[in-house]
Amino acid sequence: MTEPAPAAATVLAVSSNGVYSFSKPNRESIRLLTGLGVEGDVHAGVTVKHRSRVARDPSQPNLRQVHLMHDELHEELRAAGFSVAGGQLGENITTRGLDLLGLPTGTRLHIGADAVVEVTGLRNPCLQIDGFEDGLLARVVGRDDEGNVVRRAGIMGIVLADGAVAPGDPIRIELPAEPHTALAPV
Repeated sequence: MTEPAPAAATVLAVSSNGVYSFSKPNRESIRLLTGLGVEGDVHAGVTVKHRSRVARDPSQPNLRQVHLMHDELHEELRAAGFSVAGGQLGENITTRGLDLLGLPTGTRLHIGADAVVEVTGLRNPCLQIDGFEDGLLARVVGRDDEGNVVRRAGIMGIVLADGAVAPGDPIRIELPAEPHTALAPV
């Protein structure tokens, strides 16, 4: 069953890049392609495209076709003195009004009129994030009171249904059957 996300979850920005770089330029719209990812993006494909993962095993399935990040994190980082905006931390879709990190694995995000992204897990940011702005990694990866690693740099997903996505598009959530599985790095 598809249900609306709380408080009108929307797309704030969309970004893609056909070459490897940390940031992705904002676009008027992007097109999601079933089983591949963002049309024209360097990370699109059936198998892994992130360099570190290709080096380990290029035949792994690409569970990181689409990177989503919540603008609420950008706001928090800006309040701490960092200069960040949609796409600059490598995400394809910047959201507003949706607790991305609280979604269970397998959640389906219906974005705009047609696109569907299935959530596969958490982004595991690397030291490149400090290359963008020193100190960012410590702000998006930390530890909770029990010493567990907490990753806050967005989530990853695979494309289940083609569709155009643009700023202002609504996001609707479809939770998987229970029991729910918490997100883990992919």
